[in-house]
Amino acid sequence: MQWKNGDKTNGQVVAGGTGAGNGLNQLNGPTDVLIDKETNSLIICDWGNQRVVRWSRRSGTTQGEI
Repeated sequence: MQWKNGDKTNGQVVAGGTGAGNGLNQLNGPTDVLIDKETNSLIICDWGNQRVVRWSRRSGTTQGEI
């Protein structure tokens, strides 16, 4: 979830959001998240799928990349 400064009620899903699974648009037990400011993306440790996924924070992103 992402919240804009000062707005505590209206969040936006920025990664996953389609339920647990192994598709590139799904996560399964994420344990850690890093923000990569250079690429404006999230680096997510997806424990359940034994992978690390990069998910762009740009609007319109529908899946991550391994």
